[in-house]
Amino acid sequence: MFDMGFIEILLIGIVALVVIGPERLPSVARTAGTYLARIRRFVNNVKSDVEQELRTDELQKMLQSQQDELQSLKEIVSSSDVTKEVSSLEKSFNETIKDVKSNNEVISEKKKKSKKVALSKKPDKPAVKQQTS
Repeated sequence: MFDMGFIEILLIGIVALVVIGPERLPSVARTAGTYLARIRRFVNNVKSDVEQELRTDELQKMLQSQQDELQSLKEIVSSSDVTKEVSSLEKSFNETIKDVKSNNEVISEKKKKSKKVALSKKPDKPAVKQQTS
């Protein structure tokens, strides 16, 4: 706070001794010390409160900037080509599934027809196996 050297403190002590007197000086010094301690405590409390408020304000600013950045990223993602690409890929995937299903149906129908044709072309006489002895 104040830049006081040894000589300044000694001078204040001598003036206080002359003005106050030797009988009352110890009680006045004690009272002055008590008040100085209270003032220091008060200043330290105010200082720590101000620092805490500054830290809180800093954290709030950081939180707000992070929320703004997150919102801008959400907007970018929602308005970008990513959603369009995903929807086009989904359409393409659905079309491919439909094609595969229709091809499976065609193949199963061909199998059924070929089974019917094979069953309708039964041999008239069963083949006789000749036994060799």
